[in-house]
Amino acid sequence: MPSLRVESLLEASVTETGLGLELVGGKGGLWRRISGSRIQKPALALTGYTQYVHPERLQVLGLTEISYLRSVTPEARRAGLDALIGLEPSCVVITRGLEVPPELIEGAERHNVPVFATALMSSVFINRVSKLLADRLAQTTSAHGVLIDVLGVGILLMGKSGIGKSEAALDLVLRGHRLVADDIVEIQRRIPDALFGSGSDVIKHHMEIRGLGIINIKDLFGISAVRDHKKIELVVELVDWNEDDEYDRLGVEDLRHSILDVAVPMLRVPIRPGRNISSIIEVAARNQLLKVQGKHSAREFQESLNRRLIEAEARTPGVLTPPSLDDVE
Repeated sequence: MPSLRVESLLEASVTETGLGLELVGGKGGLWRRISGSRIQKPALALTGYTQYVHPERLQVLGLTEISYLRSVTPEARRAGLDALIGLEPSCVVITRGLEVPPELIEGAERHNVPVFATALMSSVFINRVSKLLADRLAQTTSAHGVLIDVLGVGILLMGKSGIGKSEAALDLVLRGHRLVADDIVEIQRRIPDALFGSGSDVIKHHMEIRGLGIINIKDLFGISAVRDHKKIELVVELVDWNEDDEYDRLGVEDLRHSILDVAVPMLRVPIRPGRNISSIIEVAARNQLLKVQGKHSAREFQESLNRRLIEAEARTPGVLTPPSLDDVE
């Protein structure tokens, strides 16, 4: 299971996320790890009921929790905080710039549990830190292919090396579409079941064209010809044309390609001289948009054909019925 060190929250707070975290206690526990993107507000735990506290989650104490601690006796306050800290959660965050109870800091130092303070409201902080954790804890993988944004549809071109993925993507860029990544596509699974692809930092916005070399799409065609990441909504596999293979002629068959346990719609497109692959990919993107809107042209055609066959059979019974073996004899 992916996880990250609590220390990385403090680093990210300074450089990118605007979490505004300040470490106020438990520095010795910065090595602790967070293994989930869900945040917990352990209000009941402060009363001693800790059954449903998940120590691997980030714990947030906001106005409600701090107000409760202020309203009880010192003994009850210490008992509640000891019950929470005794579970050794990954870390505790006090929001809204509220005063951190001394008993919490004492317990944090004793159990090496990091305690942070932030001026953000609980809802704002939870929203920001949840996005950060979801991004950092997401499952990742890489794929050999080209990811391109065609009419708003993220299409992952796959196929063996040298089959023409980059050339097809370059033609699509010339038509006004946008390159995301060439050669190596870094793929990340995000909640609930969405896949987002991006290029690696080393070859970002670059493309290799055999006979031409490495070109920079952003420099050649401008910022509008590239984008940093895109949701993968369709996989197009380019394969060599084989006369012995059978290809889907109607488009009724729904193929799927599994990436990080997410099934993505897939098309298998055979390559041979005379086929305009970039045009086929562009039409595939338009067709995928129609499918998302509930319009499946191939199925509608098949249903219409079936209705006509049934009507013809009703008008002339036996015309469409194949002969039996007795009739043949």
